[in-house]
Amino acid sequence: MAQQLHVELVAVEEKVWSGDAEMVVARTTEGELGVLPGHAPLLGQLAEPGQVRIKLAGGEQISYEVAGGFLSVSANGVIVLAESATPVSAQSR
Repeated sequence: MAQQLHVELVAVEEKVWSGDAEMVVARTTEGELGVLPGHAPLLGQLAEPGQVRIKLAGGEQISYEVAGGFLSVSANGVIVLAESATPVSAQSR
């Protein structure tokens, strides 16, 4: 079984999504960032407007529009702390 990342997406009001994923992609003020299991620890400021994409095992992807906040990568996984997070409907762009 492939390694998984534990991911938590938290907005000011609530925990939006929590679970295991293969990869997290987020846009920070430094540029777009892809996080895989085993990534070096880091703290990044989310770009505004921004989007966080969570890639699940089996190819499914969940996307959220986020406003403000930070992305924290540690040995325990990824935590996205956003001021707000809104699900993006599944549609092709």
